[in-house]
Amino acid sequence: MNSIWVILIIAIYFLVLIVIGRLTSRNANNESFFLGNRQSPWYVVAFGMLGASLSGVTFISVPGYVGETQFSYLQLVMGYLLGYFVVANVLLPLYYRLNLTSIYTYLDARFGFYSYKTGAVFFLISRLIGASFRLFLVATVLQITVFDSWNIPFVVTVLVTILLIWLYTNRGGIKTIIWTDTLQTAAMLTAVVLTIYFIAKQMDLSFGQMVQTIKESEYSRTWFFDDWNDKRHFLKQFFSGAFITIVMTGLDQDMMQKNLSCKNLKDAQKNMYWYGFAFLPVNLIFLSLGVLLFVFAQQQGIAIPEQTDELFPIIATQGYLPVAVSILFILGIVAAAYSSADSALTSLTTSFTVDILDPKEKTEEEVRSIRRRVHIGISLLMAAVIMVFKAVNNESVISAIFTVAGYTYGPLLGLYAFGLFTRFKVRDKWVPLVAIISPIICFFLAKYSAVLFNGYEFGFELLMVNGALTFLGLLLLSRRGERAQKV
Repeated sequence: MNSIWVILIIAIYFLVLIVIGRLTSRNANNESFFLGNRQSPWYVVAFGMLGASLSGVTFISVPGYVGETQFSYLQLVMGYLLGYFVVANVLLPLYYRLNLTSIYTYLDARFGFYSYKTGAVFFLISRLIGASFRLFLVATVLQITVFDSWNIPFVVTVLVTILLIWLYTNRGGIKTIIWTDTLQTAAMLTAVVLTIYFIAKQMDLSFGQMVQTIKESEYSRTWFFDDWNDKRHFLKQFFSGAFITIVMTGLDQDMMQKNLSCKNLKDAQKNMYWYGFAFLPVNLIFLSLGVLLFVFAQQQGIAIPEQTDELFPIIATQGYLPVAVSILFILGIVAAAYSSADSALTSLTTSFTVDILDPKEKTEEEVRSIRRRVHIGISLLMAAVIMVFKAVNNESVISAIFTVAGYTYGPLLGLYAFGLFTRFKVRDKWVPLVAIISPIICFFLAKYSAVLFNGYEFGFELLMVNGALTFLGLLLLSRRGERAQKV
């Protein structure tokens, strides 16, 4: 594909985002940046959250994931539905009742200063690493397919990318993100659906034949009940999916900030229900694309790469399909990557400003000045983390860093579970130690589980173990006989 076309697509795309940013940030204030003045239409939030959830990694990886795990990912997605129900009926009422801007403020009221800062810091670490990792992967794809031929250094690609995100988010914040995510979700889903259409057309398949091909493929097996040691076992996947949703949506400032921008609790709950139910067919589309990619590769004699994530980029950009697919692929990964990155940048700015700097006594103008400096600082820090990934240039090391960042959600699960389902007070100053020890134990459990537990290997269910260890640690720190006031 001609790299000039790619540059043009990206330029037009970001120009549209910047225009939306300017239109939505008129008369913006701190309330607009943090909570969109609590006037966001719930249906717009629900649609945009799909794009924020489906990052560039998802866009590339879920189709490739089919080669290793078939359709078992749907078991996880079905568990998500249970998780969304819990978020809508347990966590959202709490956040709205307390009128929160940052959801981690709850930990201050329930446990104390150290617990509050621990929750906020764990979110900042995990979201910073996660967002940077996703942007790194997408920037690498764009660098290899386009910018290397122009001799543009990787650091320039990263800095320009983050600058563009900063340009359309720095004034409007979440008020802008709600609308840009809507555009980016539409672009991403259009790209996937049209890619499926072009692949089916290339294979001379009608819609019915395409559905039959997917159904009969060895890659479309969905249910796994036979081997408990298998990471794909239904119960592991289903309940892991529920808890993943609770922590990575309900206990995540990035996702909850969008929900808190709705007009009221009822609208936020409607948003959560519709967003949750839409997640199932959307992921089914991605998995169906994966099956078609593998079937197409077999028909065309295309070697399946060792890293199956690479199959989609190879087929889309190396002339096996019409040039329209290459354009759609670039548009799709850009939309998927930046719908996740822009909301992460906004939520990181919000959490650092509210939770770490605590500007309660500041004037509106002072808070605006602090928030703008934090926004710039987080942008530069994200660029620095991406460059660290590039310097390391070791897939196993980067994967380990990303995995460790994922462990930080376990202590959040334990903290909120203990706060919501017990009335015990805890020795607050020791909570950070518990939150650090729990992920470390889980890291070694994951590494040596096959030896320790007769071949059993932990999958996503490790999150539940992490949360349980944190809960147990808090129980050991509790002051028996002393009851906390209901928050």
